[in-house]
Amino acid sequence: MRIKVIGVGKLREKYLKDAVAEYTKRLSTYGKVSMVEVSDERDDDPAALKKEGDAILKQIRDGEYTIALAINGKTFDSVEFSEMLDGLGVRGVSDIVFIIGGSNGLHEDILKRADMLLSFSKMTFPHQLMRVILHEQIYRAYKINRGEKYHK
Repeated sequence: MRIKVIGVGKLREKYLKDAVAEYTKRLSTYGKVSMVEVSDERDDDPAALKKEGDAILKQIRDGEYTIALAINGKTFDSVEFSEMLDGLGVRGVSDIVFIIGGSNGLHEDILKRADMLLSFSKMTFPHQLMRVILHEQIYRAYKINRGEKYHK
């Protein structure tokens, strides 16, 4: 399975870059994981969200199963999340795209394009930290699906 994470803006903090790099390295045992960063737009630009959405859409290929992180999306516990990912593989999905919006969220075009809306919590998290959380949960899902030990 190939997983692509599309995020708005660049990871700036070294500790966040290091964490994403560590989980990406761990995930390489299970498949290919890549991250694509699209430019974040200025908050004072009324078309910012649309521009970010257009940039994201350019990164999604036909046939990629697209999951947008959205506060009103479906929630899973870690086991349910692992079962969902495993189920996609069983159904023949080999390319998954996760989309993490910027500080202003995601444009409606992205939400409409998504095959699934996923929420990690009703709480709001910094979008850069969400990249680390997402990578960790994907890693945990693979560990669960393989029956491998991982801390609880």
